Amino acid sequence: MTPHTTARAALATALAAGLLLAAAPTAQAATAPGTFGPHGYGGVRLGMSAKAAKATGKIRYKKTFDSDTCTGWELKAHPAGKDAVGLYISKKRGVAMIFAPKGARTPAGIGLGSTLTSLKKAYPGLKTAASGYPYIKVPGNPKAYYAFLVNSNKRVYEIALALNTQDCAN
Repeated sequence: MTPHTTARAALATALAAGLLLAAAPTAQAATAPGTFGPHGYGGVRLGMSAKAAKATGKIRYKKTFDSDTCTGWELKAHPAGKDAVGLYISKKRGVAMIFAPKGARTPAGIGLGSTLTSLKKAYPGLKTAASGYPYIKVPGNPKAYYAFLVNSNKRVYEIALALNTQDCAN
């Protein structure tokens, strides 16, 4: 596994933890075009069926990431690289998890490279999962949450937007 794949696997595991579902939402922010969340990114929305997501023409299938419950995809405009995916589509729930590409920002302004201090300021209700990863219910979407990976330099290096009921990570 590459460091990028390892980070995605760690985040996916953290996302699956039941503790991730308990955070309270904060005030809703206005959503600018291209913003990561609250309902999706790049024309792909959480809960969208595989058929509807494919029909957008914005995603590409990555066969090597299939499981019994989900398939791996990437946004055509933001290739995830050889050993990673940009999103997972659940056979039961549709688009279940989307990973933020470089340059994407949440409505509160958090993106890859943001500091832990700015993350805490943007999301004062931020919780920490048993796995150690910060997470929060998505303001403006009670059916979803954000999970963040923060490195030793206290900078965000991975963000996921996921359905509370996602079944793609174990």
